[in-house]
Amino acid sequence: MLEVLEDSTFKALKKIRHGFFTRLGGVSTGFYLGLNCADRSKDDPSNVKENQRRAMAYLGFPLEALAIVKNIHGNRVTVVDKVWDENHRPIADAMVTKKRQIVLGSYSADCPIVLLADDIENVIGIAHAGWRGAKSGVLEATVNNMMSLGAKPEHIVSAISPCIAQDSYEVNADFYQQFLEEDKFNQAFFKDSPKENYYLFNLLDYVKHRLKKLNLKSISSEVAFNTYEDERRFFSCRRAFHKGEPDFGGHLSCIYFQ
Repeated sequence: MLEVLEDSTFKALKKIRHGFFTRLGGVSTGFYLGLNCADRSKDDPSNVKENQRRAMAYLGFPLEALAIVKNIHGNRVTVVDKVWDENHRPIADAMVTKKRQIVLGSYSADCPIVLLADDIENVIGIAHAGWRGAKSGVLEATVNNMMSLGAKPEHIVSAISPCIAQDSYEVNADFYQQFLEEDKFNQAFFKDSPKENYYLFNLLDYVKHRLKKLNLKSISSEVAFNTYEDERRFFSCRRAFHKGEPDFGGHLSCIYFQ
């Protein structure tokens, strides 16, 4: 059976719906066991397609309504007017739209997915906000593109998907230094690791910090469970690497108009 997490702030919106799927359910096996929706994984493509179809059916849409981009861990945003052919997906890490009958979707396996919605001006957005994307400004770019469609920051609510937690995210000194070079305040998102010259990075709080500077109406992380720790419910890139597994799956996050 599929499991879909919902954020209470978004559930209260009248015209906008969303869902954070876990890995439970689906037809994939092995490293991808469950609802692997990552079509860039090495899973059997027919299994991934069936998983995506089941996720869309759960939301009440055909698979053809799902819009997914090719993530590059940058800050490029696509304005979606219609769903493209799967062989011609835009290269981007975020999408925004005012169109109905389109489900904006993004899959991840440790990286936060951020949903954004202005239910007054009827504009929605989704951003894949791993550390590279967040650091390069994908959240700011997404909000700017929403504003180009009429959204106002003071109307925008946001919700963050399950993602890797600080105690599971060890990084080296070079990683730490590049964040300090960006802004000395970023030291607040690191703490010492038990291993010498390593640190534990709080990606979730870093993403929330970037969102707070945008003066949005609200920021929620109530479903941001630790993907690394809960193998039964979540895929994790880092956990797969630590276990010596050759690949990993990804779970789907979605936002759309009712």
